[in-house]
Amino acid sequence: MTVITLPDGKNLEFDHFVTAHEVAETISKKLAKRAVAAKLNDKIVDLSTLIKQDSKVTILTSEDPEGLEVLRHSTAHLLAHAVQSVYPQAQVTIGPVIEDGFYYDFAFDRPFTPEDLALFEAKMQELSRQNLTVTRHEFTREEAIDKFTLMGEKYKVKIIEKIPAGEVLSFYQQGDFIDLCRGPHVPSTGRIQVFKLMKVAGAYWEGNSENEMLQRIYGTCWADQKELKQYLFRLEEAEKRDHRKLGKKYDLFHMQEEAPGMVFWHPKGWVVYQQIVQYIRKLITKNDYQEVNTPQLVDRSLWERSGHWAMFGENMFTVTCEEKVFAIKPMNCPCHVQIFNQGIKSYRELPIRLAEFGSCHRNEPSGALHGIMRARNFVQDDAHIFCTEDQIQDEVSCFIDLLFKVYKDFGFEEVLIKLSTRPDQRVGSDEVWDKAELALQTALDSKALKWELHPKEGAFYGPKIEFSLKDCLGRVWQCGTIQVDFSMPDRLGAQYVAEDSSKKVPVILHRAILGSLERFIGILIEQYAGSLPVWLSPVQVAVLNITESQAEYVTNIANQLSNLGIRAVADLRNEKIGFKIREHTVQRVPYLLVVGDRERETNSVSVRTREGVDLGVKPIKEFEVLITNDLQLSK
Repeated sequence: MTVITLPDGKNLEFDHFVTAHEVAETISKKLAKRAVAAKLNDKIVDLSTLIKQDSKVTILTSEDPEGLEVLRHSTAHLLAHAVQSVYPQAQVTIGPVIEDGFYYDFAFDRPFTPEDLALFEAKMQELSRQNLTVTRHEFTREEAIDKFTLMGEKYKVKIIEKIPAGEVLSFYQQGDFIDLCRGPHVPSTGRIQVFKLMKVAGAYWEGNSENEMLQRIYGTCWADQKELKQYLFRLEEAEKRDHRKLGKKYDLFHMQEEAPGMVFWHPKGWVVYQQIVQYIRKLITKNDYQEVNTPQLVDRSLWERSGHWAMFGENMFTVTCEEKVFAIKPMNCPCHVQIFNQGIKSYRELPIRLAEFGSCHRNEPSGALHGIMRARNFVQDDAHIFCTEDQIQDEVSCFIDLLFKVYKDFGFEEVLIKLSTRPDQRVGSDEVWDKAELALQTALDSKALKWELHPKEGAFYGPKIEFSLKDCLGRVWQCGTIQVDFSMPDRLGAQYVAEDSSKKVPVILHRAILGSLERFIGILIEQYAGSLPVWLSPVQVAVLNITESQAEYVTNIANQLSNLGIRAVADLRNEKIGFKIREHTVQRVPYLLVVGDRERETNSVSVRTREGVDLGVKPIKEFEVLITNDLQLSK
């Protein structure tokens, strides 16, 4: 007898070995038709898997995250099947699942075109309608090499040759198409119905620029048409909000080939940048951080001692001067340790919190650059806390409070949290790791925060917490982090005098809230579609005259507002008032003050918002109260 335990605790008994599909049918015929895979104990398996012992079984549909991943991977195989049906000479390589979809890389004698994608998608739909059964086969390594060599699939042969001899390999077949894959897969191509091919791009074989260029086709797949439609809407909205387009439209910044991955900040963009810096600076000062500044060029020897040269050397920019090699700093931590090391430190002085708006350079691959979101030069709101092991929890707790305040002030309410613990390769004793991991977990739990555990994903030098923001389009941006470091302070000779007069090595907490300021500004631009909160807007008020007779009054109002610390401009151009209003509205200026003879004579202004709302005529003093309150609410 085989006993199957369902997620609700109910047991199903069978007098024979049973497949996952049979379990689904026993539960519900409707469920069996919707099922794409199953979870057997903790492993995702094909529905055809034969269950030979008592087990826990969960039937997965495309509405389950794990089931959707199976569906997407199967859709990648459907794409490969379609491509080879249209162009038999195309060779297949790999086709993994990615966020919101999948891709598959092909070797072909010319680039695929949009017309090709249309042909492939039509063929995929045809193969889906045929409802071809998907079957799993096993071959030895030698059998697999022989088979794919005969098929002319040299890339598959290369993949198989790297698999250890003697290991049994699994393959999935649908119709006349067969592919190497661990699986699992949907039971038939008919389960794959809601998909769309998105674009084609070049990709090097094995990600190595020295290898041949392949054709990568990206696609997406969803449980139903409604989800696909929502996804396409999000993509369209994201395209409209692209920070690179809006940065140009609103005259915030630009980038150019002579300085790849470096930002040219324009006056308006620099206002936004400086507002953020001043906001963070004021906040960290209140929280007992000491701001420092460290050199851009540091001798190679320091980076060797810190471990960065071995781990990160390929990403460093270097210069040679007087036969010495200097690295342009890619991070700030080794330099902060040098400041800590100046003079003898007592346990009574700890924790010491050193903060820096540190300009860093990293030699990111050109293909990875993405506007100001992924740049080669960026500034971090970086800080390092030097503390004792017993102070870790309190410091982390205070940091979390600070981080949530910052995110709330910028308008982000949903924060995703991950706790990453010790990897297999690490430094430090298990006792110290136990204490650090417990401190991080306790700090999170004490605030009743929801978090995910990511075992073995911590850094080699210590565990970490990552904080990610979810924006208005549901996209997730990892920004904040706090990492416990047992390694670097010892490597760089950091010590303090303990209570018993012995010398001890402090713990370093690496922490950032915004991360890269450039990237965070890009996130803000896309979050608000350019309509930044009033306190961040480069121009907060535009005062517009209707005729020349109001020019002096308009200038006086703009100056009066500027004296209050409000970023106001006077638009005295000889243009129609409708044109001026449209232009400043397009530029997302929060408040437009229109002035005619009536407003001048009554010492008032006609107030409009960038959303087109007419707030009516108000005395100038009343508007000053309005915007002052708005600025307070925005901070």
